[in-house]
Amino acid sequence: MRFQTRSRHVIDFIFPIALFFVFAASSLVVLILAADIYGSTTNQLQANDENRTALAYISEKIRQNDAGGALEIATVEGIECLALAADYNDVPHTTYIYEYEGMLKELFARDDAFVSLKDGKDIMEISSLTILQIDDRLYQFITVDSQDREDSLVVSERSVQ
Repeated sequence: MRFQTRSRHVIDFIFPIALFFVFAASSLVVLILAADIYGSTTNQLQANDENRTALAYISEKIRQNDAGGALEIATVEGIECLALAADYNDVPHTTYIYEYEGMLKELFARDDAFVSLKDGKDIMEISSLTILQIDDRLYQFITVDSQDREDSLVVSERSVQ
């Protein structure tokens, strides 16, 4: 019995190598696309978190200090601030929340003390904070993050004067 031998052609060598390179190139393209999508999604989530965190912080401060007449919009050193008044050990204090030089800041001070907005505590980075009083007990806060994305929050004072 005689075995038939098959002659080898160049295509028998080139085809598997070409197939390997097609799969390698395809996986590289998929990997690059996935990395790009991941990066853009992460940036978008981070930007949303910046605004939401700033607005949640302001909302929580309002809820902590929600007492009759404790909330007002004040202008200090030409900057619009949210002023939250409270008495501690029968001494009147005010908490100011504002944007100063690209930072959301908080300044807690006695009412009879000299305050400078640059001395406030840095909370987080934001581009701007706009405070609007819609009616007697309704306020709107608009923040713009470092990537110029805007978000807003409307908060109502719950206490009665």
